Amino acid sequence: MVQPIAVRKCLYCNKALSGRADKKFCNDYCRNAYNNQLKSANSPIVRNINNALIKNRRILETMLGEEKMVKQPKEKFLNHGFSFKYFTHNYTNQKGNIYFFCYEFGYLPLDHDWFLIVKRKDEH
Repeated sequence: MVQPIAVRKCLYCNKALSGRADKKFCNDYCRNAYNNQLKSANSPIVRNINNALIKNRRILETMLGEEKMVKQPKEKFLNHGFSFKYFTHNYTNQKGNIYFFCYEFGYLPLDHDWFLIVKRKDEH
């Protein structure tokens, strides 16, 4: 007895698929909608923290500009909406100074509410 061939279906809209054996979606719209649906399932806490980290990174990038490093007062950070509560990691240099990073952009707290902003060098 011949086994019937199973019909593969789009993971988003359930339409029958044709073409490659590993195809999962019938078109780009379904692929994007499916992936967006997966991402929106994240808890609001995770989404809010990710948004804060991205905002902090963008602020650091803007304040640094094309410079290798720049000093900025805490007030400027706060005026841009920077949240010191969120950072991706920290780095302690040989002198014991602790830099706080939002992805590749970091800041070092200095005296009198000033901060040194830096960009991590590419590690190849």
